[in-house]
Amino acid sequence: MRVYDPSAPKRATNLSINSDLLAKARALDINLSQTLERELVRLVEAEERRRMQEEADRTCEIWNRFHAEHGSAIDEFREL
Repeated sequence: MRVYDPSAPKRATNLSINSDLLAKARALDINLSQTLERELVRLVEAEERRRMQEEADRTCEIWNRFHAEHGSAIDEFREL
């Protein structure tokens, strides 16, 4: 599942990064844009999964409360 449009145009932005960490990354020829984008994809996917699970948990909780109070709609059709 893609969480973003990889063909969308790039957009310049300003970031504040620890100067020592930035210097070390540059000295190691780490591409900051690619690294940040890759990590953001990972974080966005993880957060979206977490939120979907949270929503599913809430839905299950509501359904379980309803079922406990009202029973199952199929109960009247079950043969004993």
